[in-house]
Amino acid sequence: MSKDKKPEYLGVTVPISLVGPTEKELKLSDDLVQTLKDNGLFETEQEAQKRVVVLGKLNLMAKDFVYRVSKLKGFPDSLAKEAGGKIFTFGSYRLGVHGAGADIDTLCVVPKHVEREQFFTIMYEMLKERSEVTEITAVPDAYVPLIKLHFSGIPIDFVCARLAIARVPDDLQLSDNNLLKNLDERCVRSINGSRVTDEILRLVPDISAFRTALRTVKLWAKKRGVYSNVIGFLGGVAWAMLVARICQLYPNACSATIIARFFRILHRWKWPQPVLLKNLEDGPLQVRVWNPKLYPADRNHRMPIITPAYPSMCATHNVTDSTKAIMIKEFQRGEELSENIMLGKGTWDLLFEKSDFFHAYRHYLQVIATSDSLETQLKWSGLVESRFRQLVLKLELVDMLILAHPYVKGIDKVHYCLNEKEKQDASRGVYSNERSFSLSEGGMEKNHLELIKENTGLTAEEESTMSTIYSTTFYIGLYVEPKTGTRKLNLIWPTSEFVKLVKSWDHFDENQMKVVMKTIKRCCGG
Repeated sequence: MSKDKKPEYLGVTVPISLVGPTEKELKLSDDLVQTLKDNGLFETEQEAQKRVVVLGKLNLMAKDFVYRVSKLKGFPDSLAKEAGGKIFTFGSYRLGVHGAGADIDTLCVVPKHVEREQFFTIMYEMLKERSEVTEITAVPDAYVPLIKLHFSGIPIDFVCARLAIARVPDDLQLSDNNLLKNLDERCVRSINGSRVTDEILRLVPDISAFRTALRTVKLWAKKRGVYSNVIGFLGGVAWAMLVARICQLYPNACSATIIARFFRILHRWKWPQPVLLKNLEDGPLQVRVWNPKLYPADRNHRMPIITPAYPSMCATHNVTDSTKAIMIKEFQRGEELSENIMLGKGTWDLLFEKSDFFHAYRHYLQVIATSDSLETQLKWSGLVESRFRQLVLKLELVDMLILAHPYVKGIDKVHYCLNEKEKQDASRGVYSNERSFSLSEGGMEKNHLELIKENTGLTAEEESTMSTIYSTTFYIGLYVEPKTGTRKLNLIWPTSEFVKLVKSWDHFDENQMKVVMKTIKRCCGG
């Protein structure tokens, strides 16, 4: 092979096998697709069309946003209209693996005269004014700053990138590395979501097999409680890269075979050997590209999975010793089950059995974040969740504690309180079931007053003095060494440090926000 001739495979190594599927494997793949359908993973044509309409509205809003800022900067009308603005999708929607009710990761690209901060003020207010928009909250301090909202009931994670160009045309593509020149780091991170997604699709040999396999892995990870980047497991992009790598190693395999190989290979993977979809590339920026030989921090990554778009980054820097151990155990379970399924000794639904997190440990640490309005609670619980991994890292240093297992999401409730004592109790996780209700995303703004009247015979006086407390409860399962002698588990240091950490937030308000931590015996999930 000549030096200039490109290898005829995708990935950093030759494939393990080029063998195509057998009839039996194709039948197992069909069974797998049916199981995914039974789990409601494919949206209807009507739902798909609704997403297209919402994205169309957001695209028009992006142009209007740029136009308004241009006019504020004194641009003549013709130039303000030409300045453009465009949205791109990334994540599961762009990969074609989103399910019914899934969020859409959306990027708003703006020209250089629009300031990032204006996205969180002007665009935020424009969105807030729309009747279709609910549950909107801005998170400008996040690693990738974003606005979270529901638009016509569809969850949207909206990020912004300001490019060093005078106008953003409708035919703009983001694949050119030179577009990253003169951007601040937050813009590079924001734009990279879209660039990484497009690169993943380019690097898989069979997109159809990849999509079915990735839908499978996402459902499995959610059911088994290992799907959450912020908590310390893996997020959607990391799971996508792992599946893409297995597809590269078995380019002609069907989805059932890819799933069986996925669990077998990842259970045996020699971490911290990185997972790469292509060799790392240099580019025009003076920015860090992931390199453990150069950067000590990169050597600390426990399960490095590296993004394929320049500048390459580790998508899994949040993984802790505990979450890594939990995922490896789940890979082992997945390997055993998928091997049996391939041998005809089981069905795919066994793979998707729900995790028994709330019965798996004798002791749990409960973190209860409360506030007195929904808008405040969305910000406060988001902040507590974003710092939750720091608590896990501190717990891992505690004597006698073998493993700290974080539950992947907080449990949201609203409590209708008749007096000050009930408000205090609710903030400590003690509440009346008659006047406390679970909340789910998309239904956070629901009013339960009529239901309370129906069930409790609420008086007019009680109704006039009633107030609401919103709570989000997070859990960590504690795997503790058996007691020997007088040694006792002591959680005072990690818990008090965590309380200090979240209360040091710039927007913390002692009068509105509370956080309470307590250990409880085996529970039932709030």
